[in-house]
Amino acid sequence: MAGTSPETTDPTLTQSSHKPFSYRPFNLQKLPHLSDYLPDVKSYTNPLENNSYYRPTDGFYLTDADIVLRQIIIDLSGTFPPSAPFSAYHRAGPRQQIFFDPSSVRAAIVTCGGLCPGMNTVIRELVVGLWEMYGVRKIYGVVAGYRGFYSREPIELNPKLVHNWHKRGGTVLETSRGGFNLEKIVDSIQNHCFNQLYIIGGDGTMRGAVKIFNEIHRRKLNIAVAGIPKTVDNDIGIIDKSFGFQTAVEMAQQAINAAHVEAESAVNGVGLVKLMGRSTGHIALHSTLSSRDVDCCLIPETEFFLEGKGGLFEFLEKRLKENGHAVVVVAEGAGQDMIPRSEAQKEERDESGNPVFLDVGAWLKSELKNWWSRDHPNELFTIKLIDPTYMIRAVPANATDNLYCTLLAHSAIHGVMAGYTGFVCGPINGNYAYIPLEEVAKAKNEVNVKDHKWAWVRSVTNQPDFVRR
Repeated sequence: MAGTSPETTDPTLTQSSHKPFSYRPFNLQKLPHLSDYLPDVKSYTNPLENNSYYRPTDGFYLTDADIVLRQIIIDLSGTFPPSAPFSAYHRAGPRQQIFFDPSSVRAAIVTCGGLCPGMNTVIRELVVGLWEMYGVRKIYGVVAGYRGFYSREPIELNPKLVHNWHKRGGTVLETSRGGFNLEKIVDSIQNHCFNQLYIIGGDGTMRGAVKIFNEIHRRKLNIAVAGIPKTVDNDIGIIDKSFGFQTAVEMAQQAINAAHVEAESAVNGVGLVKLMGRSTGHIALHSTLSSRDVDCCLIPETEFFLEGKGGLFEFLEKRLKENGHAVVVVAEGAGQDMIPRSEAQKEERDESGNPVFLDVGAWLKSELKNWWSRDHPNELFTIKLIDPTYMIRAVPANATDNLYCTLLAHSAIHGVMAGYTGFVCGPINGNYAYIPLEEVAKAKNEVNVKDHKWAWVRSVTNQPDFVRR
């Protein structure tokens, strides 16, 4: 089965000619391997074979025959078999043969982009996993993101140094945005004799990792590249979720609870909570579903409007008359097209090249105050804006995310030691898999406002659909 999709013939499925047809039930995505362009690369027996703590049993080692399906929900009322095969990926885990001599490994770990709960956990588990499972002794941390490859000296890491890092927020290796210079980065990787590279970052970082992998491939270097997807917004596609997301939702609850207390304690009180989510509203959505105190959830994937029938003002006026208070959650990327911008603001970009967003929280607070003073000049109105963004990003990971970070790190290590390269590791339908970097770099994970989860938000809040009638 390795590298190919088996053909399956089911005699019970026939065409109108009554002849059985053959179909491919899945399309196994090709996973790059060092042997693809280095045919003489040497293999070794996995040192876990002689590790007394593991005692590998039958089924411990995975093969190319172990796969993970991406689509597991099938509509049997439609055409079957489907016209397009289901996507499948190689399952993550240890292989019996590895392609690195642990004594010659020089591994580099880098963190890029914004902060996210769990970054230090991933670093720690990469170091401890390489050291304890495979006996690697040369592990380095690249400081300050991509620019650190060519502007700073790496620091040597060991289990004793990183022992308590999982209890700290942020990243001890430091991080930054931008600074991507492909030639300088790959030259530095060569000059430092790194042959394993673990890149922790979001979608922009993964796009950079694709370029690094391609350049390493072009130069035919014996260097494996693994990406570990990191985004607190949970906007990386294909995988079930990104690490830190669970912690972010949990922390957002505290902000929503505070907003609810403030609103409930005031006359015509409104608690307004601005949460992270530039292009996706997953944190806002999940926080709303788990809070039960939110009256309206605004996310980038769906438009809303303020004035008129079915608008936000009409809805909030009704809620304030009924309950005396209301809580609104808004993702930072929501309503950006509604906020007035100067010409300079329209062209402004951050260090990663992304458009600079205006503060939807401050804008919405101002619009709500102006609306109330205009339509209800003689009535009290209180609005409290809470923005917990940096508090959420900077906290340590909770227990669920710590476990997730450990499994991600170990999955990456097993894949790299097995000679795979140019991949991202992550859970697909609860099973850890290796996904080609390029595929992840292109994929998005937006909230599907047509599925049941968004319908659940509407049922919990009873908010309008914001469709003009």
